[in-house]
Amino acid sequence: MTEFGFDLLQLARVGYILLAVSYGLFAIYLLVAWRGGRPGGILLLAMLAGLAWGILSAAALAFGGTILVLSAALADVLRGAAWLLFILVLIGRGALPWPLSGLAITSIVIVTLQLLAVGLAAFGSTIAGDPIRLQTMTSLLAAVFGLVMIEQFYRGLPSDSRWAFKPLMLGLVAIFAFDLYLFAEGSLFLRLDPATWSVRGLAHVLILPLIGISVARNPSWNMRISVSRDVVFHSSALLISGVYLLLVAGAGYYVRFFGAEWGRAFQVALLFAGLLSLAAVLFSASLRARLRVWLNKHLFPYRYDYRTQWLGFTAALAAAGSSLSPGESVIKALGDLVESPGGWLWLREPGDAFHLQARLNAPETDAVEPADGPLAGFLERSGWIVNMEEFRARRTLYDDLTAPGWLSHLSDAWLVVPLSSLGTLIGFVILHPPRVTVDVNWEVLDLLKTAQQQAASYLGQVRASEALLEARKFEAFNKMSAFVVHDLKNLVAQMSLLLKNAERHRDNPEFQQDMLDTVAHVERRMRTLMAQLIEKTSIDQKRPVDIGEIMQRIVHDKRASRPHPQLTVMQSTSVMAYAERLERILGHIVQNALDATDEDGIVTVKVSVSERGDAEVEVSDSGVGMSEEFIREELFKPFRSTKKSGMGIGAFEARQCIRELGGTIAVRSEQGRGSSVTVVLPGCDKASAPVATNN
Repeated sequence: MTEFGFDLLQLARVGYILLAVSYGLFAIYLLVAWRGGRPGGILLLAMLAGLAWGILSAAALAFGGTILVLSAALADVLRGAAWLLFILVLIGRGALPWPLSGLAITSIVIVTLQLLAVGLAAFGSTIAGDPIRLQTMTSLLAAVFGLVMIEQFYRGLPSDSRWAFKPLMLGLVAIFAFDLYLFAEGSLFLRLDPATWSVRGLAHVLILPLIGISVARNPSWNMRISVSRDVVFHSSALLISGVYLLLVAGAGYYVRFFGAEWGRAFQVALLFAGLLSLAAVLFSASLRARLRVWLNKHLFPYRYDYRTQWLGFTAALAAAGSSLSPGESVIKALGDLVESPGGWLWLREPGDAFHLQARLNAPETDAVEPADGPLAGFLERSGWIVNMEEFRARRTLYDDLTAPGWLSHLSDAWLVVPLSSLGTLIGFVILHPPRVTVDVNWEVLDLLKTAQQQAASYLGQVRASEALLEARKFEAFNKMSAFVVHDLKNLVAQMSLLLKNAERHRDNPEFQQDMLDTVAHVERRMRTLMAQLIEKTSIDQKRPVDIGEIMQRIVHDKRASRPHPQLTVMQSTSVMAYAERLERILGHIVQNALDATDEDGIVTVKVSVSERGDAEVEVSDSGVGMSEEFIREELFKPFRSTKKSGMGIGAFEARQCIRELGGTIAVRSEQGRGSSVTVVLPGCDKASAPVATNN
């Protein structure tokens, strides 16, 4: 080592330290990722041998000593032997126990000669000549044989399998070629070139990324190595940016050095232009897409990180409603998978044709595809994704597909992706050409087919939700209409009773006044009902109402009925309610009692306040009564009625309204003896003083 300068020794020591650190970290990573496969185990052995070689070489350069130098030489031999064994295992001819193939036997012979040379150097024996020269010759022989084995292995690989091994082969060829150059020159000139030898450790460090790429591309080695694609992408972008800035800085220094008095100005202008160009490149979606595609193609076994893609796809669909409609979200989610900036979405309409429902970064079109049209029929039968570029070049690949005229006029049509749910074609998406050239291979098609099923289910759920919302709106309107019709029926009954009594009391001034009051009341109620139908909602407002006053009006309106209801207001209070609706449903309860009672029967209405301050209204009659079974199973069910002209929604509306107000309704009845209905509503103020009422 006396022939090497101090600076070269420092460089060599740093190189071997880096070798030890990098091989050690990679060995730990491989040990954690190893799942028991033979190739992975031998690769781990090669990393450990490289680690030992780096440590011993750095120690020998730092401290000297024959033992450390010979130990480093022995570790170098073992490192080379591990790589030869690894290649043998990949070829398939070498495995433990040792195979008796030509390559394996030759490997054993060469490694034995290398060990013999180290042993002779250790004992200082010259029986086979100069030990150092013997070491050089055997190392040269090992380098040549390593290149031969790599050539044998790579030549025997199927063309579709070479992609996974290219980085590894490149790295191994590099280190064997480096050793070939180093030891060939040493054999010719009887000395190793100091400059070449000093960077040998660094050369072995540089091949580690290539080995890591091949490990990731070969799952059969049972090495579960995963590298974040985002980390690789951003690291690569950062590295490229750094190299670019170094070049710009170098060019700026050159301009300043040779530009005389203009040099400084030119340097500033060049640096500004360089930074501006870098910013433009970094913000270019097209260039970012090109870099991402290149990295996915050359550094990973599969183009996509499926976990990341699926999370992004789901997030894109979930983003609907913020700035994009559900249809636009589907276009964007599918387009992002293949770097497409936009497209169109057609969905099947009730008229059994596909109409344009959404578009994203695409021009308007009025194209309609019939359900039995050539495109829709082909997509539903086959479920294929149609690549329009491929279709235009080789139509025979798509069997009997005939492109409709409107599709031929869409110059930006690239991929036609069917949307199928439960075996039925519900629509299709046509995507724009991508920002960067994308090879539409089996992986892209499989990903799109899986994604389109999720998108179709999502659109199906959106449509089902919209249909459910529409049905609920109709249900609410129909329910309101039923209540309105029920009120109209009661108003008609009130007018019929008025006409019936007019035959006997038409000349009675009091009856005439009652008739005018009743007609005015009916007119007001009908106007309210009409407004309620037009507005599709109640125009009544929630406010405090006196329960005693409401019952007085109800009994007053029923004064022409037989029997005449008797009202007793023990104590009254106000409740928070919709006044007209509450009066209507309480009036319905009183009317039911009247309908169930003969003319000589009794109907009583009692208003009181409970100890808790709640308003209580009890309506009792001596009518026909009801069974417990009818009360439990029939009374409050909609459209269930024992009356011939009844609609069966009065009791249902009454209980619904009372529950909405926070109250309760209870019914006690006995067949043949009558019924009692008690309504309890929470009061909104203190009870008023007792009110005396003339029954």
